[in-house]
Amino acid sequence: MSGLESIKQKMSALRVESDEANARAEELSAKVKTLEQENLSKEQEITSLTHRNQLLESEVEKLETSVKDSKSLADRSTQHSTENETLTRRLQLLEDEAEEADKNLREANDKLRQTDIKAGHFERKVAALQSESDNWEKKYEEMEAKYKQVQKELADFHAEIGGL
Repeated sequence: MSGLESIKQKMSALRVESDEANARAEELSAKVKTLEQENLSKEQEITSLTHRNQLLESEVEKLETSVKDSKSLADRSTQHSTENETLTRRLQLLEDEAEEADKNLREANDKLRQTDIKAGHFERKVAALQSESDNWEKKYEEMEAKYKQVQKELADFHAEIGGL
């Protein structure tokens, strides 16, 4: 009987290990979903920053045109020098904003790449854990079949002994 109990204990241990592997697979799947959501959020942020960058570049082009016009007017009149200085400062501020937006866009792209790498890593882990879980489930089924066979042999043996 101790052999039977040993088999039962092993089967119980295999069930626990299978349950733990399934739980780990679900946890990693949840992490993948979280990373995918973060990835989507980063993509939306990149789209927003790209749009803002385009708007700022358009504004910069308009301001550069305005600065050129202001400079030609300043050559004709000294009264326009104050306006020219204001536009130049505004242009500088917008250029600084555009540079900052470009920097933010590059950082967001880097973060997106890192998130993609992490998501791929976790997807591979989930696949490996799923495979491991499948292997444990197969082992469990094999052990269950062996257990049933041993039970049948034991019943046959009892029947033989009872017949003696």
